[in-house]
Amino acid sequence: MSTRRAFIKTLPAVGAAFSAAGCLLAEARAAGDGESPAASAGPEHFHPKGKPPSSFTHAVLRQARTRLPFADDTDFEEQRRGLIAPMADGIIRADDGHVAWDMQQFQFLEQQDEFDSIHPSLLRISRLNNNYGLYEVVPGIYQVRGFDLSDLTIVRGRTGWIVFDPLVSQETARAAWALFQAHVGEGRPISAVIYSHTHGDHWGGVRGILKEEDVRSGAVPVIAPADFLVHTVAENVYAGNAMNRRLFYQYGLLLPAAPHGYVGQGLGQRVSAGTTGLIAPTRYVEKPIETFEVDGIPMVFQNTPNTEAPREMNTYIPDRKALWMAENVIASLHNIYTLRGAPVRDPLNWSKYINAALYRFGREAEVMFASHHWPRWGNARIQAVLRAQRDLYAHMNNQVLHLANQGVTINEIHKVYALPQSLQQTWHCRGYHGSPEHNSRGVIQRYLGFWDCNPATLIPLAPSESAPLYVDMMGGAEAILARGKRLHDAGQYLLAQEIVNKLVQAEPQNQAAKDLLADIFEQIGYQQENPGLRNCFLAGAYELRSGIPEGATASSSSPDVVRAMPTELFLNFLGIRMDSRRAEELRFTINLITPDNGERFIVELENATLTNIAGFQAEKPDLTLTINRSDLEQTMIGAKTLEAQIADGTAQVEGDAGILSRLAATMVTFDPRFEILPGTKVRGAANRVQSDPYRADSGEAVAE
Repeated sequence: MSTRRAFIKTLPAVGAAFSAAGCLLAEARAAGDGESPAASAGPEHFHPKGKPPSSFTHAVLRQARTRLPFADDTDFEEQRRGLIAPMADGIIRADDGHVAWDMQQFQFLEQQDEFDSIHPSLLRISRLNNNYGLYEVVPGIYQVRGFDLSDLTIVRGRTGWIVFDPLVSQETARAAWALFQAHVGEGRPISAVIYSHTHGDHWGGVRGILKEEDVRSGAVPVIAPADFLVHTVAENVYAGNAMNRRLFYQYGLLLPAAPHGYVGQGLGQRVSAGTTGLIAPTRYVEKPIETFEVDGIPMVFQNTPNTEAPREMNTYIPDRKALWMAENVIASLHNIYTLRGAPVRDPLNWSKYINAALYRFGREAEVMFASHHWPRWGNARIQAVLRAQRDLYAHMNNQVLHLANQGVTINEIHKVYALPQSLQQTWHCRGYHGSPEHNSRGVIQRYLGFWDCNPATLIPLAPSESAPLYVDMMGGAEAILARGKRLHDAGQYLLAQEIVNKLVQAEPQNQAAKDLLADIFEQIGYQQENPGLRNCFLAGAYELRSGIPEGATASSSSPDVVRAMPTELFLNFLGIRMDSRRAEELRFTINLITPDNGERFIVELENATLTNIAGFQAEKPDLTLTINRSDLEQTMIGAKTLEAQIADGTAQVEGDAGILSRLAATMVTFDPRFEILPGTKVRGAANRVQSDPYRADSGEAVAE
């Protein structure tokens, strides 16, 4: 499986054109392409079929300007505070020469006060995220912001610098460290690294600032919450290919940074496209509250499992009255349900951990900072933010369930549930990552599941099965197109979407229907405050108009992440890769032994299902495979096939070695650009490298 970065770099048109100019095609929009009424000219659209915002979209955005507290500029004051040095170079290149980070592409956000294609609140957070440089939080604590989706945080220790959360890519982390050393660092080394949690934007750049030999020698500890490694790997393995495909929508990976396209991700401007690595932690925080010194600095760690990430921890530095809230408290409502796909988070648990931080640390803290956005100073401000964030998640949990207990379903809740006005008027509670709409549905999904309890939806037809009936009953394609166009022109975009989507599902090759649905999606996208929602609608519009871009892709996963993958997780993933239809007639038992780490497994194929159990060996296996785990990793990362390992004696087999080739024949390489919207896949155009059958595709390190 290719990672999304490898995929983007291979796109023949998109990769080059978008990264340089933020523009896919240079042709002017075709005349007579059905612009909405009273649409202003505005900036040139990046797509030849793209449309400007309609008068109805203008009205929605004007109304937002009147309803939100734009006079409150506290965030801008805090964002500017402590600037030591801006970053002069807007481009950071990856080690192989391509652009890993480009802040120049977001300068258009500063060129005019308003954009009629960008929600004013989304424009506001994107401008706030245009900070790009080195900042002092308080004496001895610094942040480099704007070099990636997340911030690099640096704390003065007794002998060196303690780094929190070293970004996504080693190139951006290296550049951030260089800026810091040029102005503050005094040449002092890194004395410790702390990973606050399991998402990739909080550890992926570590090799840009730290040598593994310094960690393995014991000179530099790497500290993380308990069970960090297994959750770091597991969260994006089982459904990793699907998650990475969905990221193209949530993160707008094919959209140019432009007024009609991508305008930021809320947490930060974008995810960098450099090299991701992982150095395993050497010390874990095991207890709910644990206190110890890190390079001579007393720190209090608060484990907060199953909040924003499966494993996460806050940190309090008493000597400086500084509270690090990781990603549990940021300048936004976060995701309870994340659009890329992940287990739904527990908002009540999340709220309680924030409350515990408030009463344990927040009553004396004088500065609060995090892995995204900017710090807050002063105890009163800190307590106010913590209380509002606590109530944000508790209210969503409690009141969504309050409504669910009165019969409001998962398909209605987003139209019924609303945050209290006090939180709606609080900027850091606005939905810049999570949204009230998709989070409220996530709460019901967590507690009640996908079913709305109507028997008619319990065993639904697939859209491709039901859509032809709808099209027939509505009088056919022409009638739907005509009515859909009237609804579109009347600004009734959700109603228009409802019927035109049926036509696209029934007739995937009907380009007129796809173009109209794209026009509808585009207007809905322009109206969104939440960047994930905006990106999803605009990404859908792009693929409906242009199809899924094709080009050669490379199969690649981070070797560091694959090495961190437990053997059991690897075997579980093989069970997912196996196409059971190819295994109907197969039955066998394998004993797997990895002597260097003492692991033993029984792997069984029966009933077209591949299972494994650790710690056992079959008495009469069909095959025994003995290979050191360190050698197995060479196969897992794609460096050496299992067949070659057996041929050169690195792996030993007893019994029927042909079982391995028969099992390999059942393995499927997942398509990293499977079709989401019908009729968008360019058939036969891909030149994708097939993955080795026993390669462990870890999935892209998910930035969240």
